[in-house]
Amino acid sequence: MTWESATNELTVLLRALVALFLGGLLGWERENAGKWAGLRTHMLVALASLIFISLGQMLIADTLKVSHQADRSIVQADPSRMIEAIVAGIAFLGAGTIFRDNSAGKARGLTTAASLLTTATIGIAVAIDRYLIAIGVTALCLITLHTLNRLSGQIHQSSGGEKGGATDSARKNDLEK
Repeated sequence: MTWESATNELTVLLRALVALFLGGLLGWERENAGKWAGLRTHMLVALASLIFISLGQMLIADTLKVSHQADRSIVQADPSRMIEAIVAGIAFLGAGTIFRDNSAGKARGLTTAASLLTTATIGIAVAIDRYLIAIGVTALCLITLHTLNRLSGQIHQSSGGEKGGATDSARKNDLEK
């Protein structure tokens, strides 16, 4: 292991702490809201996203160093494919949080699935040194999850006392079709 390699790996580990912290903020909100995917899940999604991107970047750099001595045209790197793989994995994870509840006439877990996807983007942003984006997305997500949830509750109370109001039966009919 070279000094440069050790420095790069330590940098990734420091980024991992940032991703864990930011993912943890979203997970904390989800856990406080009583959702299935909470603190640990969101932290691990952010961490995994960061590690996949970081290892991909290192693999590309190492391959380019080796191929520099040979023919560089044989190396084709497309960083967007790493992101595509992360999205596919998170989609699978998110699908496990979504359940159809016929008795209530609605699907449950959609917001948690969306927060997991957002958490993955935060890990990716940290991995590519876009800290301002990562922090901003975390803040926007927290505002969306926490503040808008309260506003949504107030709207539902003023429209008839039940969440969903008159549209519950319409949703239930749609789900039964």
